[in-house]
Amino acid sequence: MGTTTFSGPVRAGPIKYTTGTTLGTDVADIGEVVLSQYQAITQAGPAADGVFTTDIVIPAGSTITSIQLYVGVVWSGAASTLGIGTTASATALTAAGAVAGGTLGIIAATAGADATRVGNWINVGTTDVRIKVTSTNTGAGTGWLVVNYIQHGTYIP
Repeated sequence: MGTTTFSGPVRAGPIKYTTGTTLGTDVADIGEVVLSQYQAITQAGPAADGVFTTDIVIPAGSTITSIQLYVGVVWSGAASTLGIGTTASATALTAAGAVAGGTLGIIAATAGADATRVGNWINVGTTDVRIKVTSTNTGAGTGWLVVNYIQHGTYIP
């Protein structure tokens, strides 16, 4: 299967402009396309230090809509949690240890009750960001990190 790459933001819908008042006929219904990137990760990280810098790069100005950790092998050791951030700040997207890697299944990550982190989800900033996972300790955990987002400036409230 071929791959297509193009620049965004990507918007879709049949009615681009509102010219009247009849839904489905002449009222704009364009929406933003949610994009997704994922990567297999390990609790130990490549350097066995609990830090995993992913290849997931979110474009500048994007809005993160969700982050999930699909845990295949539970995080092990004295602590089984992790945090999700960026290469600029390990706690940019979640608090340290906020994600339960010791639970098998699909774990949702959130910004929590922190205005700075919520702001980082609403707009990742003026430069692209690379996602980094920091486990509380090393261990045998493995999983897949999925980050969903809407491209630059189209969804920001």
